[in-house]
Amino acid sequence: MNFYTGRFNLYLLTLLTLLTLTFAFGCASPSEKEKKNEDKFLGVIRLHVESTANALDTSQTISVLRTQPVSVTIAKEPVLSELNLLRVRLMETPGGFAIELKFDDTGSWTLEQFTSAYAGKHLAIFGQWGDKKEEGRWLAAPLITTRNATGILAFTPDMSHAEAVKFVTAVNLAAKKAQKDK
Repeated sequence: MNFYTGRFNLYLLTLLTLLTLTFAFGCASPSEKEKKNEDKFLGVIRLHVESTANALDTSQTISVLRTQPVSVTIAKEPVLSELNLLRVRLMETPGGFAIELKFDDTGSWTLEQFTSAYAGKHLAIFGQWGDKKEEGRWLAAPLITTRNATGILAFTPDMSHAEAVKFVTAVNLAAKKAQKDK
């Protein structure tokens, strides 16, 4: 039986990082002013990797794209979030627009590790923005073709330009708050 200690250590390190972030950011209670601002500027982004369905209930099947839905089975736990972002940018392209995510050092390293390990799989991207928590959906599921060592991920989202402007503004505010709290 082959046992790959490097891969095991990668998964263990990722799990420990997620647990550390959960304890570091999940225990503080926000002030009244912060609670009001959270309702105004809800900005959430979660990146999940494609996985196989299993009996342990660690995966779920999602539907990406509204006009021609595509089903993708993903791991329930995100690998990256707004906690790992430095900035989000709306880029104009010849056919429309795209969203560019720039990750911090930890996020860049995580992106590189997961794009190396999961080539040929999809990276499902979930976003929430606006005044209500219900205003969120799966935005894209780009195929991982190569290792991404740049720390930058660009994708074409399933949203209108006006929604994209609101989304970028809200997630940038959340990312700045997360970087400030580190």
